Amino acid sequence: MDKTKLSESDICDKFIRPAMEQAGWNGLDQIFREYPLRAGRVVVRGSKAYRDKSTVLRADYALFYKANIPLAVVEAKDNQHAVGAGMGQALNYAQLLDVPFSFSSNGDGFVFRDATMATGVLEQNLTLEEFPSPQELWRRYCAWKGWSAEESRIAGFDYAPNKTPRYYQLGAVNRAVEAIAAGQDRVLLVMATGTGKTYTAFQIIWRLWKSGAKKRILFLADRNILIDQTMVNDFRPFKGAMAKLSPNAKGVERVDAQGTVSVEDVELAVNKTTKLVDKSYEIYLSLYQAVTGTDEERNIYKQFSPDFFDLIVVDECHRGSAAEDSAWRDILTYFGSATQIGLTATPKETKDVSNSDYFGEPVYTYSLKQGIEDGYLAPYKVIRVDLDKDTFGWRPTAGMTDKHGHAIEDRIYTGTDMNRKLVLEQRDVAVAVKITEYLKATDRYAKTIVFCEDIDHAARMRQALSNANADLCATQPKYVVQITGDNTEGKLELDNFIDPEKPYPVIATTSKLMSTGVDAQTCKLIVLDQGIKSMTLFKQIIGRGTRLREDLGKTWFTILDFKRATELFADKDFDGEPVQIYEPGSGEPVAPPDAPAISDPSQPVQPEPVEGHLLDPLGPFAGGSGAGDGPKKYVLGNNVTVAVARERVQYLNAQGQLITESLRDYTRINLRKQYESLDQFLQAWQQADRKAALLQELEGQGVLLEALADEVAHMGMVDLDPFDLLLHVAYDQPPLTRSERARRVQKRNVFTQYGPVARKVLEALLDKYADEGIATIESNEVFKLQPFTDLGSPVELVRSFGGRPQYLHALQTLERELYATPPAA
Repeated sequence: MDKTKLSESDICDKFIRPAMEQAGWNGLDQIFREYPLRAGRVVVRGSKAYRDKSTVLRADYALFYKANIPLAVVEAKDNQHAVGAGMGQALNYAQLLDVPFSFSSNGDGFVFRDATMATGVLEQNLTLEEFPSPQELWRRYCAWKGWSAEESRIAGFDYAPNKTPRYYQLGAVNRAVEAIAAGQDRVLLVMATGTGKTYTAFQIIWRLWKSGAKKRILFLADRNILIDQTMVNDFRPFKGAMAKLSPNAKGVERVDAQGTVSVEDVELAVNKTTKLVDKSYEIYLSLYQAVTGTDEERNIYKQFSPDFFDLIVVDECHRGSAAEDSAWRDILTYFGSATQIGLTATPKETKDVSNSDYFGEPVYTYSLKQGIEDGYLAPYKVIRVDLDKDTFGWRPTAGMTDKHGHAIEDRIYTGTDMNRKLVLEQRDVAVAVKITEYLKATDRYAKTIVFCEDIDHAARMRQALSNANADLCATQPKYVVQITGDNTEGKLELDNFIDPEKPYPVIATTSKLMSTGVDAQTCKLIVLDQGIKSMTLFKQIIGRGTRLREDLGKTWFTILDFKRATELFADKDFDGEPVQIYEPGSGEPVAPPDAPAISDPSQPVQPEPVEGHLLDPLGPFAGGSGAGDGPKKYVLGNNVTVAVARERVQYLNAQGQLITESLRDYTRINLRKQYESLDQFLQAWQQADRKAALLQELEGQGVLLEALADEVAHMGMVDLDPFDLLLHVAYDQPPLTRSERARRVQKRNVFTQYGPVARKVLEALLDKYADEGIATIESNEVFKLQPFTDLGSPVELVRSFGGRPQYLHALQTLERELYATPPAA
């Protein structure tokens, strides 16, 4: 057998896998071929999204000691490569899987890299017969970790046999279990919103509970719905040993495959009448505010002895703040002897509070940026809208009073004052109109969260949005709702808002209540009309849109920013880049065509909310700090107009960096790096068998054709072929429209050699090109469109040319004529 003629797949099947199996690796539950690591980044182009196949990552082999406990990766190459040619890839995959052992092979043997340095040698060559056994690698791994026999047993204990964790979930679970097995009693996990913190917590609890390392567990969260949904979803395998530490639960509504609706009750540990706790359960779930409020509520957890629980898990441990007097800190102090795990998307670090100060440095971190890069979180666009009064300021005329008769202090009011010191009712209208404009241009039923300055602002925005959407709200009053701490009716709609099956509410106005802990899987639009001073709060807000639900059409989301918050947070602490930034000007469509913020020292930072407590008094006036201080806010009605101030469009290039020069300059520079002269570009274009494929390649290299077309369209140049668009922008050539190119071909009458049916097909292709462009006529599906369906079946139309090769030749002739250089005058 000549190995050099075998494919990589053959090398794997005939040499690499047999060598591993001969060493004792089980092909069913220890050897995993093409093990998935990254799903592939979601790329947004205009209003469409697709997965970039070049970013999909799979290890040729991942080797596991047992299910979900990885030990090694093996990268294979065909025999024309050196035996160690795959080591670079193997090291990358090993880093993602958090394992110390890497192998590379071409079928002749292996290069083995052992980061544990068990033999004192980092890399060595092995024959096919010398591949190490699972037991040998596990022994080295445990010795490298310095574990005792008991620590090894716990760290190697079985996962719950349900869905397969993603690579970062494996890392988080294994790191947490290993730390606790080794005696660490405070553990912090940082995982971006939407990456499965609750499922990760379930697997940690399962392994510690089933191994006997921890016998009584308390899980704390900050939303009733999160507790109830957790009990019937991720924590379902605990049923029978699990109860909610509350006397009340309304149950969770479920819809089966047939559409039948049922309500699943959750088991309660507190007697409704006596309020006594049933202590026979092993796993308790509780809303932490519910056991730290009144004396009666405090009594719920005081019924347990301080040493009752072995393990406490705090979900969203940044909520209620990480301050020493926060709700969850009160509970954790009482149960201080228990091992305690904090889960958060945004570790809070300020001069006053710190959850990493309490829990220690994170044992595992998975960031928003990494989640977007891997394709497990939704990317986003940013639309920036600058309003004139925010940007340029507004000053009252001498002696001016507001609508309530209050004399307005004479000074310049800017963006930081809006809805704090100054309420411009026409500003609410302008914001509502822009939000509605965007939804009308995209999807009027896209779930939308509008973050307002305070409760009063949220109430006004609900009214303004209802008026802007009166055609829908007249018959569906729950199209727009206010969901704030004071609004009982609105809070009741929170469950419906986050339920993908419920169409209403569509738009929710809020201040802080929905900034975290709200699993809004199908939220497609986040509106920022709130001054944000906290990086933690900003990341939490962004997290409301990062969940991917491709099955429901949610592949990306949009941030509509009226406060320039997204610009102010362009610093090292913000770990997720936008895919597009768009700033429409006055008269422009709000939908984009197919560092902590700088603080105002005069404004206090708003405290984070505790559910059920008001952050701000309802109504525009609360009095000042003393008598005669005047109103909290001046309110002005229709006498002060508000308009969009300016236009600027920014995009990200292929490397994820913001393009700061004009899009035209960026395109010219980028294209001329690849094709220095016009002749080089024309040659590449004419030689391309499929022009659409060349255009796709250019887009992948950072040429933003759709955005560029939108920009030149504002200058009156519409319906340009991408060819003409690039010629004009990069090489200063006068552009032709698609219709002009089609007419030039028709005038030359170049298809006389074809039969009548074939000529009709070519004429129809010219018309289709004029209407829709080159990509449509090159598509294999073009004959399934009108008017081709009237001319005959796809087979008949191809046959009219004499067969497929002859048809493709005719199509190339058509394209050559379309892009022919006109004769000199």
